[in-house]
Amino acid sequence: MQSEPADAGRMPPFGTARRIRTRSIWAVALFTASLPPAFIGFGIANATDDQTNLAMPLAFIFWTIGLLFALWAAFPTLRYWDGLPGPVRWLGALPLLSVSLFLSAALIGVLLL
Repeated sequence: MQSEPADAGRMPPFGTARRIRTRSIWAVALFTASLPPAFIGFGIANATDDQTNLAMPLAFIFWTIGLLFALWAAFPTLRYWDGLPGPVRWLGALPLLSVSLFLSAALIGVLLL
């Protein structure tokens, strides 16, 4: 029976930092892409009585896919936190932190209104 070295589980496999960077960049890009349709959809909802509003579902789809990419970047970031360089750590955690902050602010806003 062989025992593995103590730090073998902490070192990320080759290419992990690159994958985390790519996923984080996609998450931020998709979150950003969801903003214009959300603003347009909100304007359509307030300005007209038309019930066909394609902009809001499009914004929700972009935001949901961005959330999936943020989770996809956060799991390996948290798993190999000690073995990753500092900038990659924060780049992997930032999209999920921004989603958490947005949801917290939305919840507080709804509760105060």
